[in-house]
Amino acid sequence: MSEEGFENDESDYQTLPRARVNHRQRGLGWFLLGGWKVLCGSCCDCLAHICRRKKELKARTVWLGCPEKCEEKYPKNAIKNQKYNIFTFVPGVLYQQFKFFLNLYFLVVACSQFVPSLKIGYLYTYWAPLGFVLAVTMVREAVDEVRRYQRDKEMNSQLYSKLTVRGKVQVKSSDIQVGDLIIVDKNQRIPADMIFLRTSEKNGACFIRTDQLDGETDWKLKVAVGCTQRLPADLFSITAYVYAQKPQLDIHSFEGNFTRVGLLDLELNRLTKALFLAQVVLSIVMVAVQGFVGPWFRNLFRFVVLFSYIIPISLRVNLDMGKSAYGWMIMKDENIPGTVVRTSTIPEELGRLVYLLTDKTGTLTQNEMVFKRLHLGTVSYGTDTMDEIQSHIIHTSGATPSRKTQASGPKVRKSVSSRIHEAVKAIALCHNVTPVYESHVNGETESAEADQDYSDDNRTYQASSPDEVELVRWTQSVGLTLVNRDLNSLQLKTPSGQILSFHILQIFPFTSESKRMGIIVREESTGDITFYMKGADVAMASIVQYNDWLEEECGNMAREGLRTLVVAKKCLSEEQYQDFENRYNQAKLSIHDRGLKVAAVVESLEREMELLCLTGVEDQLQADVRPTLELLRNAGIKIWMLTGDKLETATCIAKSSHLVSRSQDIHVFRPVSNRGEAHLELNAFRRKHDCALVISGDSLEVCLRYYEHEFVELACQCPAVVCCRCSPTQKAQIVTLLQQHTANRTCAIGDGGNDVSMIQAADCGIGIEGKEGKQASLAADFSITQFKHIGRLLMVHGRNSYKRSAALGQFVMHRGMIISTMQAVFSSVFYFASVPLYQGFLMVGYATIYTMFPVFSLVLDQDVKPEMALLYPELYKDLTKGRSLSFKTFLIWVLISVYQGGILMYGALVLFESEFVHVVAISFTALILTELLMVALTIRTWHWLMVVAEFFSLGCYLASLAFLNEYFDLSFITTWPFLWKVSAITLVSCLPLYIIKYLKRKFSPPSYSKLSS
Repeated sequence: MSEEGFENDESDYQTLPRARVNHRQRGLGWFLLGGWKVLCGSCCDCLAHICRRKKELKARTVWLGCPEKCEEKYPKNAIKNQKYNIFTFVPGVLYQQFKFFLNLYFLVVACSQFVPSLKIGYLYTYWAPLGFVLAVTMVREAVDEVRRYQRDKEMNSQLYSKLTVRGKVQVKSSDIQVGDLIIVDKNQRIPADMIFLRTSEKNGACFIRTDQLDGETDWKLKVAVGCTQRLPADLFSITAYVYAQKPQLDIHSFEGNFTRVGLLDLELNRLTKALFLAQVVLSIVMVAVQGFVGPWFRNLFRFVVLFSYIIPISLRVNLDMGKSAYGWMIMKDENIPGTVVRTSTIPEELGRLVYLLTDKTGTLTQNEMVFKRLHLGTVSYGTDTMDEIQSHIIHTSGATPSRKTQASGPKVRKSVSSRIHEAVKAIALCHNVTPVYESHVNGETESAEADQDYSDDNRTYQASSPDEVELVRWTQSVGLTLVNRDLNSLQLKTPSGQILSFHILQIFPFTSESKRMGIIVREESTGDITFYMKGADVAMASIVQYNDWLEEECGNMAREGLRTLVVAKKCLSEEQYQDFENRYNQAKLSIHDRGLKVAAVVESLEREMELLCLTGVEDQLQADVRPTLELLRNAGIKIWMLTGDKLETATCIAKSSHLVSRSQDIHVFRPVSNRGEAHLELNAFRRKHDCALVISGDSLEVCLRYYEHEFVELACQCPAVVCCRCSPTQKAQIVTLLQQHTANRTCAIGDGGNDVSMIQAADCGIGIEGKEGKQASLAADFSITQFKHIGRLLMVHGRNSYKRSAALGQFVMHRGMIISTMQAVFSSVFYFASVPLYQGFLMVGYATIYTMFPVFSLVLDQDVKPEMALLYPELYKDLTKGRSLSFKTFLIWVLISVYQGGILMYGALVLFESEFVHVVAISFTALILTELLMVALTIRTWHWLMVVAEFFSLGCYLASLAFLNEYFDLSFITTWPFLWKVSAITLVSCLPLYIIKYLKRKFSPPSYSKLSS
C-alpha cells in the first residue's frame, strides 16, 4: 500500500495562557482560616500523583481492523459522568461532608462522648443526629449517582455497525476499540475520533456536521483518504496501518471541574466558624469566672460540648433536603416543561448570578435561515412580494438576453424583469452548494446519479454554510432550481423545465480575510463567460461600480438583524479569461509569496463589477429570545455571547436578538497580533462609553497575554460582550477569568459538545437539549428545552431557592443559639456548673419532631408571586448583593436568640416554685411554643402545609407529655399555674418581635412588599 498523507485542513485554535495568580503571604492566620485544608488537599494530590503518574503521550501506530495489534492499552470509548464507583462512594461522600467545618466539628464532639470525663449526656443524643445527616446525604448522592449512570448507559448503548472478516456485526459505542473499522450511516453520530477511509460516493466526498466540536450545525465537505477510497470494498484484503501524532491540546479537548459547592454553603460555613469562635469564647468566660480552679481544661471542653447546640447539626440536613425540594419544584413546574435538575446541591445559585455566558448557535438561534429581502437598488422585495419575483422569472425564462445583446447597449436601462432574472441567476450560480439525491433499493439507501431523478421531493442541499443553502432554496422557490453539480459543472432548471448547463472554470472560496467568494462559469448554450461574486458589504463596496444606495440599504437591513450579501457580476471575453487563466496558473506555481501573488491576480478581475442585488437572510432566533434577554438585562445580569462563528455573523445575531440594544454602539476590537497593537486598541476602547464589545478569539488571546487585568476590567464595564471564533478551551478560560477578577457568580448556557467545558467551568451550568445532541445537557447542572425557560428558572426558582435557603439556614442557627443561650444562663445561675439543662430525648425531640416540620416548611415560603417576579425583574438585583444572608442579618438573629433565650430561662427561674423539675417543664414548653410562633413570624406567604406542620408539631409535643414523666412532673403541667406561667413567658419573648416587624413593614417596607400591596 502506498503511503499517502492526510491531515486536518482546519487549523486548530490556540489555547489561552493560564491566568496569573498573585501568591499571598502565608502565616498562622492563613492556616487557621482554611490553609490547613489547602495543605491537606495538596498532600493528597501529591500522593495521588505519585500513585498514578501521568502517562507520557506518544505518537501511535494503529492497524486497520486489528485492535489486538495495538502496542498499548487504550481507555474504553465510553462516556462517564459519574463521580464515584462502588469502592469510592462511601469514602468520597464522607470526605465531601467532613471537609465542611460544621460536620467535622460535630464528628469531634460526638467522638468526645466516648471519654467518660467529657461525657455530658446519652451517646444517641450526639450520634443519632450525625448518623441521620450522613444517611440523608448518602441517599441523595446515591440517587444522583444512579441517575448519572442511567444517562451514561443510554449514550454508551447506542449501536454501530462494525466491519469484521466475517461481515458486519452490531457493537455498542462503548465497546468500540482503537483500530476497529466502523460503518457510520447517514444521520448517525460519529462515536469517536475517526479517520475517513472511504464512502459510497465515487469521488470520496461526504458531508459531516461538527456541532459537537464547534457548535456549527452546517454541513462541511470532507474527502476520504485517496488511497483507501480507490481500494476495493473489502478493506481486510490489505494490510495497513495509520501513524498518528501524539494527542494535542486543541479544539477537540475539553476541560472542567466536577464537584460544585454553592456560594450559600460557603457563606454558612463562614458563619459556622464565627459561631464556633463565640462558643469557645463563651466557654472560656465560664471557666474564667470560676477562677480556672481544679481541672479547668476538662471543664472547658465540657462547656464546649454543652454549648455545641449553638452550631446545629441539623443545618446541613435541612439545607440538603431543602435543595432536593427546590429541584423537585423546578422539575414539576408546568411553565418550564422538560426541565431536569441534574445537580441538586446548588439550586440557590440560580438566584445569585451576575454574568450569563451563552453560546449562539442552537442556544440563541435555531441555525435555520430564512430569505427575507431582495434589493435591486430601485425596488425592494420582501417575504410578501416573492410571488412577483416568481412571475418575472417565468416571464423571462424563455427569452434570456445573451451577453452580446447586453453588451451592445450598456447605456440602455434594463427592464425590472431582466434585472431580477440576472440577480436570481447569479444567486443560483455563485455558491458551493451540492444537490443530493437518494433512491431506495431493497430497503437500503444508496446514492443515485443526479440525472436519474430531478424531483423536488427527492432533493436535499448540502453546503458548508446554511446561508448558501437558504439562498439556493430561495432560487428554487422562485423558479430557478439547482438540479446537479459536480467538480466541473452545474445545471439549473427553469420554470419551463429547460436545463441550463454551465461549465465551472474557476472557484474562489470564501475566507475570513477576503469576506467574499467568486466563481467563473461558461454557459454551454451560448459560450458566455461570466465572473460572479458575492460577499460582505465592507469587502464588496470598493469592488462594484459606483452607486448611491448600497451603504444605506445595508445599514437598514443590519438594523433589522438580517445577514446581508452583495451580489455582483462581470462579463468576460474569451481573450480576457485566457489572459487571466495564464496569470493565475503562473501565480499558483510561484515558490515565493504564492498566496499574495494569487490574490493579486484575482483582484485584477475584481474591478468595476456590475452590482446586481443585495440579499437579506435572517437566522431564525429561538422562541422569545428577545424578551428573555431584555428580562435578564433588567435583572442586572450581564450577558456575554461566546461563539465559534464568524465576527460578522455574531455581530448580526447580537443586534437581531437585542443582546445589544438599538441605542448602544458596538465597538469592534480590531485584530491585534502583538503587545503594541493590543495597547493601542485597548486605549481606543477605553475612550468608548456604554458600548458593547465585539472581539475575536485571536485578539482576545493577545490581550490576555499582555494586559489581562486591564482587559477584563474594561470588558466588565460593557453592557454586553461578544467573543467570536472562540474555541471550547477559550470559552472555559473566559469563565474562569470572570470568576477570578470579579468574584461574582457566573452561569454558562449552551447546547453542544463544544460548550461542555464552559458549562462545567461556571458556577452554574445550564444545558439545552436540542439539535446538537445531549452532551451539554448531560454535563450541566440544569437541563432545559428552550432558552426562554431560563427567565423563569432564574427570576422565580432562583429567587425562591436563595431566599428560602437563607431563611431556613438562619432559622436553624437561631434554633441552636436560643437553647445555647438558655444553657449559658442556667450554668451562670447555678455557680457556672457544666451540667446540661436538658438531657436525653428532650434534646433529640427539640431538634426533630417538635420543631423540624414547621422549620422545614419555610421551603414553601415566597415573598412575591411568580408573576410579580417576572413582571419586575429589577427585584433580582437585590439578590446578587447577598443581603438575605449576611453578617448583618446573622447578627440580628443572634440578638433575637440572646433576648429570647434570656427571657425564657430567667422567666422560668423566677416563676418556678420549689422543685427544679418545674424549671425544665416551664422553660422547655415555652421554648417549643416560641419556636412555633417564630416560624409563623418568619413566614411571608402562608401555605396550607405550613399550617399542618405547625399544628402537627404542637400536637406531637402535647401527646408526648404523657411519656415524659422522667423529665416533667405530670401533675404540675396540667395545672393553671403552669399554663399562665408558660403563656406569660412566651408572650414576653415573642410579642416585642411581632411589634417590631409590624412597625418595620409600615415605615420601612422592603421593595417586594410594596409590589405585593
